[in-house]
Amino acid sequence: MLVQLQYLRAVAALMVVYFHAILQLAKVNPGIDATAFIYGETGVDIFFVLSGFVMWLTTSGRAMSPADFARRRIKRIVPLYWLATLFSAAVALVAPSLLKSTVFNLPHLVASLFFLPWINPADPTMIAPVIVPGWTLNYEMFFYFVFALLLPLQEARRIPAMLAIFAVILIACRLLPGTTATRFYGEPIILEFLAGVVLGWLYGQKMLLPSRWAWAALALGFAFLFINEALMRPESRFYAWGIPAIFIIYGAVSIDFSKLPVIGWLNYLGDCSYSIYITHAFTLAFLRIAADRLPIGILQQPVLFVILSLVLSSIGGAIIHEITTPRRKVAVASRPPA
Repeated sequence: MLVQLQYLRAVAALMVVYFHAILQLAKVNPGIDATAFIYGETGVDIFFVLSGFVMWLTTSGRAMSPADFARRRIKRIVPLYWLATLFSAAVALVAPSLLKSTVFNLPHLVASLFFLPWINPADPTMIAPVIVPGWTLNYEMFFYFVFALLLPLQEARRIPAMLAIFAVILIACRLLPGTTATRFYGEPIILEFLAGVVLGWLYGQKMLLPSRWAWAALALGFAFLFINEALMRPESRFYAWGIPAIFIIYGAVSIDFSKLPVIGWLNYLGDCSYSIYITHAFTLAFLRIAADRLPIGILQQPVLFVILSLVLSSIGGAIIHEITTPRRKVAVASRPPA
């Protein structure tokens, strides 16, 4: 695995944590206007492009059936997500006052477990599952479904076929009567997965940027990601945020990180990124409740609250990662007799 992909996973996850921590500040301390500091939502776009890249990289040149691919993805995604979803639903049922964006609703719960888009009963303006950040997993699983269907095709035909499928879906969703499904799958954000797949093909063909251009692409990608996040609304994210994410991924994979020292903690957080992403909502809810109930207002200090959000979300995600990730058995070759 390219170590820079691990770094990007960690950075993207922490960007999302930061974004949600800033949103929580308004609930912790209503007197604080933190709108000027709302950044990090674009970590999702990095994840989507990265996902397309990794899926191509891990299947290219290998004989893999759709069933084997689906089995691996389900094993990776479903157990922790289901556990977190059922836990959140149980809390919403038993102690609804603890959660601000979740109410117990059985159809919504079932749709969440099966990665189907559904109106969030706690906020009818959102198409989101029980665990609100899980809306991205609904897109991920949709992408995996399409990707798996294309695996029997020759590799040269997969990308054009995926482009055709996505184009048909986007056009159909625009033409069909407006429903939750057409609104959700009609978002061109799904093209970010396709962009990642194309980058994976370019990487496999050794069509990479020269080192100085790669570093420039990486830096400009992050710069314009933050600039565009401040200037452009989420409705234009597939190009305003997606294109900088493409620059970031393409620049990063074009750089030979093997010549650079490994940043161990960032590499490890990359391993934990999925757990951090899924569980950070619980960490932020805990901090919000603690800030409301502590007699001193130390947790209502914006900088401290955000720092604690990042640190505790990372620690919590790492703990869950260690608990839920099976340890691989390492075979040790016996020493030949002297």
